[in-house]
Amino acid sequence: MHSPRLLLLNGPNLNLLGERETAIYGTKTLAELEQSLKHEAESLGYELICKQTNSEGDFVDLIQTHRIGMPIQVSGLIINPAAYTHTSVAIRDAVLASRLPTVEVHISQLAKREVFRQKSLISDVVLGTVSGFGLYGYTLALLALVNHLEDV
Repeated sequence: MHSPRLLLLNGPNLNLLGERETAIYGTKTLAELEQSLKHEAESLGYELICKQTNSEGDFVDLIQTHRIGMPIQVSGLIINPAAYTHTSVAIRDAVLASRLPTVEVHISQLAKREVFRQKSLISDVVLGTVSGFGLYGYTLALLALVNHLEDV
């Protein structure tokens, strides 16, 4: 029997973790982050599928591919839409249409960023948002999602 699956989706420029604005985003790479999160998920009895894309359309497609009723269905989503957080109605609509419990995560504290980064178009359609705890926020998002799934 397979472990229940969760999907982690990272948006644009997060493939540059470890080299991009390290004062904000840290020195750990995306591959290192994904590996540690996969181990954490496994210890909780879940399989974590990790994807990253710089394309808004691909981000939407990945949500749709894993939504309820699809062959590669997941039990929940963790998403960091990155810059699309502030601009993408399409990603917001895909999260809604997926009917999947979703946790939004951001490495930096959005409220302390530029004014245009302080508004999330996603936050009102997710279970909750983890923001400002660096890469540890992903672990918090994973724990929050698993907690929600096991409380349902």
